[in-house]
Amino acid sequence: MKKQIEFYENKLAYEMDPSDLYDALENGTEHIVVDARQAFGYKKEHIPTAINLPHREMTEETTKHLDKSKTYICYCDGIGCNASTKGALKMTQLGFKVKELIGGIEWWKFDGYATEGTQPQKGSKFVCAC
Repeated sequence: MKKQIEFYENKLAYEMDPSDLYDALENGTEHIVVDARQAFGYKKEHIPTAINLPHREMTEETTKHLDKSKTYICYCDGIGCNASTKGALKMTQLGFKVKELIGGIEWWKFDGYATEGTQPQKGSKFVCAC
């Protein structure tokens, strides 16, 4: 049972669902959303306030401008994609505090939240408190 408790504690420490992310963004907490997909996916549609940092381009050089006191939430297309896992791993190796968004942008939209980009989806929008 101890291993199972540790598993769930780690899962909550390293993952976040769309509802928790929405609340965090609405409350202006110290979270930065990272779209770990390639630029064309980001341009088409992304979570509001997200920055685009494809996992294949994450290096010390490309992340040197980022604040290491923040928590970065990596996402990709969804459960059929592992760009967010690769991005979260790379950012963690680079010394950042990182979580992975469960279900990616698909579950974000499934939960009714808006996206931005050339093909945005309407939905709930948060007002950034920052």
